[in-house]
Amino acid sequence: MAGEWTPRISIARRILAVNIFALAILAGGFFYLDSYRARLIDGRLVNTARETALIATALEAARPDERAPLLMRAARTSGMRLRLYDAGGAKTVDSFAMAAPTYRLADPRKDPLHLRLARGLDRLVETIALAAKPPYLHEPDPAQDNLAAWPEAQAALAGRPEGRYRFAPDRTPFLSAARPLFEGKAVLFATLNARDITEIVRAERLRISLVLAAAIITSILLSLFLARTIVLPLRRLASAAVRVRLGRAREVIVPRLPERRDEIGMLARAISDMSQALRQRIDATETFAADVSHELKNPIASLRSALEGLACIKDEALRKKLLDIAQDDVRRLDRLVSDIAEATRIDAQLSRTPFEPIDIGRLVGQVVRAQAMRETQPQVRLTYARPPRGTALVTGDPQKLARVIENLIDNARSFSPEGGRVRIAVESGPTEIAILVDDEGPGVPESEREAIFRRFHSVRPEGEDFGRHSGLGLAIARSILEGHNGTIRVENRPGGARGARFRIMLPRTIAGPHGGPDDG
Repeated sequence: MAGEWTPRISIARRILAVNIFALAILAGGFFYLDSYRARLIDGRLVNTARETALIATALEAARPDERAPLLMRAARTSGMRLRLYDAGGAKTVDSFAMAAPTYRLADPRKDPLHLRLARGLDRLVETIALAAKPPYLHEPDPAQDNLAAWPEAQAALAGRPEGRYRFAPDRTPFLSAARPLFEGKAVLFATLNARDITEIVRAERLRISLVLAAAIITSILLSLFLARTIVLPLRRLASAAVRVRLGRAREVIVPRLPERRDEIGMLARAISDMSQALRQRIDATETFAADVSHELKNPIASLRSALEGLACIKDEALRKKLLDIAQDDVRRLDRLVSDIAEATRIDAQLSRTPFEPIDIGRLVGQVVRAQAMRETQPQVRLTYARPPRGTALVTGDPQKLARVIENLIDNARSFSPEGGRVRIAVESGPTEIAILVDDEGPGVPESEREAIFRRFHSVRPEGEDFGRHSGLGLAIARSILEGHNGTIRVENRPGGARGARFRIMLPRTIAGPHGGPDDG
């Protein structure tokens, strides 16, 4: 449906996803553990090969009767199982047969549950990390414990000493190394179950798991906190905006979130102000439409009565009077429609019109000269006190500001007596420019000084023909000035002089081009 929308991924989920992604990088430490385990095994394999070489050297240097005790001491010291095979492949010495074993291979079928789970996790991590998998040592001892059961021992007898890494039945590292003895007449074969490597890796994995679990819990809590402080206020604002758009409630209260001093608080207050301004604009439009309807009814009703009377009245004098009434009503309607159209265009035009620097002293002078050339009733003189050129600069639309001055001069003339004088002056202050229009009329009562700026409200001088003014001139002037961040008010003339003074205040532009040469 038009106007309906829903986000595919909410901000709360995005926040959580970003945090989880950061945690996923931390979880990569599990894969680092596999390379760490590989390095430990490689280092231990090298050490095993070195120790085997040292023991082989010591055996060759010892007397025959010293070799067995030496082999036993070396096995206890290194923790390895040491075996000797002769050139025919038969086992001649075994440290496990001479003393207590230095290690025992565990039977995985007898392990408790936690060790089984640990081995399962080992398999999972190794599979994900694509770790190399060594062969298994399925039985602690081969059925025939001879040279043929150990390929690395055969290779050593042939002059190619090497070490090998296997998995014990419980997936712990099983390391072996072989060295030839007595110029190839025997082989020293050493094996070691490096269970401590697996325990070290599992302990590190447990530490990382605890850190990761704490980080996940903290991340989720922080995500929920961010969602609560960001997403929920945004949802409240979105809901209020939808209610404003639907317009089903006369007054929609948009939360202003005064306790928020961040960008969301600024957004909430901006939307609240915008909705209030929109409501005021709608109310003003509705009021204006009602006023327009009311103002149009009177001339239309008068025009209808005059036209209906023309059809049944034969007296030429009376018919001429009715025609004059009809013509006055038509002219009044024309003025009303023209002023109404301009009043409705003011805001839209000001929002689109680019403002420019204006020498308001020069602009007012041009308007005064044009007004002085017009023939008006009553006859009124215009005087203008112009400021020095370039000292009264404002920013705005020159045509609209000229219209304001024209309206005020027309208004002042209409209230001035025959032969009176309208004084116009421009005064430059530190931050504002004042435009003053004084007349010699009856003045404006205190109670009417705000009402005269409302649309269709007019306090006209006695004796003026009804309908000559629409009552929109001052309202249009105020709308234009508000669009320029200016103000207008009416006050008494200074010194107790008769008449009224209209004062316009506009923000002064400090920097800008100077006014051009005077046209007159």
